[in-house]
Amino acid sequence: MERCGWVGSNALYEAYHDTEWGVPEHDSRRLWEMLVLEGFQAGLNWITILRKRDDFRKAFQGFDPYMIARWEENDVARLLCDPGIIRHRGKIEATIINARAWQTIEAEIGFAPYLWGHLDDRPIQNRWQSLAEVPVQTDLSLKLSKNLKKRGFKFCGPTIVYAFMQAAGMVNDHLVTCPCHAPLSRETR
Repeated sequence: MERCGWVGSNALYEAYHDTEWGVPEHDSRRLWEMLVLEGFQAGLNWITILRKRDDFRKAFQGFDPYMIARWEENDVARLLCDPGIIRHRGKIEATIINARAWQTIEAEIGFAPYLWGHLDDRPIQNRWQSLAEVPVQTDLSLKLSKNLKKRGFKFCGPTIVYAFMQAAGMVNDHLVTCPCHAPLSRETR
């Protein structure tokens, strides 16, 4: 059996694919970090984010949304000078806005229950045979994207949201020929 075709032979990609991508995540703060990183990835290759992920965690104070929600322009300016991250003003400012929106959802019902509630708390089990079959967005990612935006989130279009859903294990998009597909297809939390 072969890994999903997007992995290639990069060791960092292989480790991410084999141990993280598609594994159902239920921690609210970890889910928020994943969504933020997917937003930063927009227009870039995911390997760029993986290579900079530790620098992102340092620059964004461990992705603590309570701390980030209090940031101001001087924090944006500091991050725009940090070569360890993607220096994009709109994405940095969106992260601060998203931290505030995350806090509201977390206080109301919890960010993880909010997200997983869109899936009846169960991952969608796809059975793709080839990468060509895997969509870049779905009706559900469009619905979730609209709902996130309605709640104040930025940089969360349906394509970003679908990539996030894949990474967070909300959908099992490992190809059926991938050794990760079968174990994750038994996830029924």
